[in-house]
Amino acid sequence: MIEVDVFAQATDFAEDKDVAAKIREGLLRPALDQGQEITLNFTGVELVTQSFIHAMISDVLRNHGENALKMILFKSCVPGVRGIVETVIQYSLETVEADS
Repeated sequence: MIEVDVFAQATDFAEDKDVAAKIREGLLRPALDQGQEITLNFTGVELVTQSFIHAMISDVLRNHGENALKMILFKSCVPGVRGIVETVIQYSLETVEADS
């Protein structure tokens, strides 16, 4: 299993969409493409923007569908971060369904 330390790459306020894209393209997408589980560890991250989470996971969810969520663990999310992650997941999956 691969573990991504989000704090190490994005600090306590994860807002940089370029950092999110690097996580997506460098770690998240390759792991899912190879059928590996991946943990996104948010320890130390106090705030995230919706655009950061969207840039990190939305395209992957649209490509891999809901099954991707079986392979991604969101670890140590404070309630505000968890809420934004859940919102982006819901929106991304609804977009997939609407396109079907």
